[in-house]
Amino acid sequence: MDRYLIQNASLVPVVRDYEVFLSDVLIEKGRISKIAPRIVAEQGVEVIQAQDCFVLPGFIQGHIHLIQTLLRHQADDLELLDWLKNRVWPYEAALDEESAYASAELGLSELISGGTTTICDFGTTHSHQYVMEAVKKSGIRYIGGKTQMDMGEGVPQRLLEKTDKSLQEIEDLGKKWHGACGGRIQYAVTPRFAVSCTEVLLQESAKLARQNHWYLQTHTSENKGEIELVKKITGLQNIHFLHKMGFTGEDTILAHGVHVDSQEMDVLQKTKTRICHCPGSNLKLASGIANIPEMLRRGIPVMLGADGAPCNNRLSIFYEMTLAATIHKVRHGPLTMPAWQVLRMATVEAAKALRLEKEIGTLEVGKKADLVILKRNSLSLYPDGDIASQIVFGAHPQDVHYVFVDGNILLQKGELQVFHQGKIKENSLRAWNQTKKSMKFYQ
Repeated sequence: MDRYLIQNASLVPVVRDYEVFLSDVLIEKGRISKIAPRIVAEQGVEVIQAQDCFVLPGFIQGHIHLIQTLLRHQADDLELLDWLKNRVWPYEAALDEESAYASAELGLSELISGGTTTICDFGTTHSHQYVMEAVKKSGIRYIGGKTQMDMGEGVPQRLLEKTDKSLQEIEDLGKKWHGACGGRIQYAVTPRFAVSCTEVLLQESAKLARQNHWYLQTHTSENKGEIELVKKITGLQNIHFLHKMGFTGEDTILAHGVHVDSQEMDVLQKTKTRICHCPGSNLKLASGIANIPEMLRRGIPVMLGADGAPCNNRLSIFYEMTLAATIHKVRHGPLTMPAWQVLRMATVEAAKALRLEKEIGTLEVGKKADLVILKRNSLSLYPDGDIASQIVFGAHPQDVHYVFVDGNILLQKGELQVFHQGKIKENSLRAWNQTKKSMKFYQ
């Protein structure tokens, strides 16, 4: 079936703020072919009734770690550098091909079930082929790549790469996967962060990405200890160093940006570098609160992301929207980050940041059919009110009824269509029990 008719929906196209109207939506050959008050169902069209539902663009998350999902609830109450050295890096070093796939499968299933249709993802330094296989099967829209590391104190040997080998591996992966599945999968060159990568690796990675028109992404300025370490190693503030290495520009996504001074913001603004705001992770790791209102005032493109399960414990875009719409009000006032602005950050503004706005991010005729149907069942959505406020402050992952990507149904009536929920739980538990045998803090 490649033709679907969604009838009687409360359409939230996110083309203009406050625009909501009753409409039908016709999906044909993976795209939205018609939006009208009443569309007659023709033969061969599957009809989906959406009374008392919101239909809106699929949510986009600009920073995710699928590979870390198995470590959920096992790395709490730590700050960033201790969290990495004592939990995350030993875990990633212990992963094998089966556990890499199981971790990705679990993360993808949670994301899709929660209405996320596009992600930017960080892998680890090995076994990324198996993450990509899970992505291929899932149907999600994906930008990501294997993480690169060729230096760093406290890094397990299995995560430390030889520079030339790392560059060869990303070239091989990028050439195999960029543009796969009809363009649904795109590659991003993904060094972990400044303190775990040599200048040669960073510069050559940026060069390779631009030669092949791939994305660039890394972490930056998340934690004060990280910033001090970068300054000690390079003599520069984090953003200035990354700019020197070639990691700024419209093709570059920097995760976090919590501690960025005015001069660094000047660089981000001038180069139109993209930032992914991860409020849930930043709060849990006590990293701080990024000055997102100032970035937005300067026109710096900002997306939202849940980061990884070990530093958030959930991969919910609804949680990130709620936090983004609330935590900044304490410092900047109650008018800061209104619900419609935050909803745009999770849809159309994220699509613009990824240079995909011609294809996704809004519901318009001709665009790819990446969309979400939310049931208005939760008590927190009643009695009524501003639609963006209902979604940003009142909706939850369990309200997601249908998820479409490229016109394909990934979630139907709350049920995953590709992965089997029972098997996902079984696979993830088995993979975690096997993985932790190799981790010292469990021995």
